[in-house]
Amino acid sequence: MRAAVFDSGVGGLTVVKSLVEHRLFDEIVYFGDTARVPYGIKDKNTIIRYSLEALEFFKNFEPDILIAACNSVSAHAIEELRSNAPFPVVGVIEPGVMALEQKIENKDAQILIIGTNATISSARYEKELQKRGYHNTISKATPLFVPIVEEGIFEGEILEATMRHYFDGLHPDAVILGCTHFPLIANAISRYFNHKATLIHSGEAIAEHLIKSLSLKSRSKEPGLKFFASENPEKLKKIASAWLS
Repeated sequence: MRAAVFDSGVGGLTVVKSLVEHRLFDEIVYFGDTARVPYGIKDKNTIIRYSLEALEFFKNFEPDILIAACNSVSAHAIEELRSNAPFPVVGVIEPGVMALEQKIENKDAQILIIGTNATISSARYEKELQKRGYHNTISKATPLFVPIVEEGIFEGEILEATMRHYFDGLHPDAVILGCTHFPLIANAISRYFNHKATLIHSGEAIAEHLIKSLSLKSRSKEPGLKFFASENPEKLKKIASAWLS
């Protein structure tokens, strides 16, 4: 069974890591649109167009499923992808909300949602949370985290200063990492909140969702991996090697 994983850059590797650990597929084909990252500052129509172009690329590999690992794509282009794909398409927003529901029983808990401008402006997370009775939410666009991660910066003063800029005065019970880049800096975010906030990220949520919804079973060996990028594929492969090791 072959899975295609699509992201605007390197962030979707956090989803790949979880899929590899769970051994849900025989092969994973990853494409990062690194030439046009980030998607989160682009308008809806542009995100849809880029997503459909990626879909055409993946059709050459005849995958059994496409995982839209980008939250901006999941927020704005998931229906268009499903309408044009000859295979199932899964996004990351609903699985993320389902994962939060499993970990946070208190409906009055303060939930901080962080993501790109496109994801936050869509209000998709808030809508899904409200359906499940969570109304104490704070949504905050944190777009600077994306280029920081793309530069391979996961610790240090630049990241610390950016977190102070975005998080000053916030004391959430849970943080939804609404961008697949953000798990790469999850340790730093957890430390910022003194390890008192529960972090929810798409990678683990997607794996659990696929196991339940598609009844996937763990394979005996790790999947084969293929990595592609629209620009500087060697840089993506280098980050993949470090993150997936």
